[in-house]
Order: sequence, then C-alpha cells, then structure tokens
Amino acid sequence: MEYIYSAMLLHSAKKEITEENITKILKAVDIPVDEARVKALVASLEDIDIDEAINTAVAAPVAMAGSGAAPASPAAEEKGEKKEEKKKEEEEEEVSEDEAVAGLGALFG
Repeated sequence: MEYIYSAMLLHSAKKEITEENITKILKAVDIPVDEARVKALVASLEDIDIDEAINTAVAAPVAMAGSGAAPASPAAEEKGEKKEEKKKEEEEEEVSEDEAVAGLGALFG
C-alpha cells in the first residue's frame, strides 16, 4: 500500500512517477524498498491517466450509496430486530468498502 501511496503523493505534487522518486519517498520514511515492486508499479502506471482513474473510482461508491436499505417497519422497533438490522447494514458497508478497494486495485495492477 505504501508503494501506491508514494505514487499518489508524487502525482499530487505533479512530480514524475519514476522508480527513483518512489524509492526516495519510501526510504525517507524508513520503509524497506523492494525494487521489483517499484518497477512493477511504475510499469503498471505508465499508460494510466490517474486523474481519470480517481474520478471513476470515486463515482462508483457514490452510485452505490443511493441504494440504501429500506426504512424499518414499526415492528422492527424490538431490540432483537434492531441488532439484526444493524448487522446487515454493517455487512452492506463492508461489501461497499471491499468493492471500492477492488476498484482501486484494478487501477494499479
């Protein structure tokens, strides 16, 4: 994850994403550098428009947020049903986060 963060930091600073620059960032924060991972990251980002990829990745979770759970019925006021509903909502949130992470993974690999 640190490798991707370093590339994003370089992009944000409008610096070229190179093996040398990524290595400098990782070493600056005392992260052991795996040269193969750095080369793979730089190679995978060569033909990627990062701004477009970020905009696309951000739009997906927003579209999913509109499909929220249906309002609870009056019978759902019971304590046991509230706990069950809360668990379902947490599971839905986890799925949304997993899908968002999967989308970001597709950007860089």
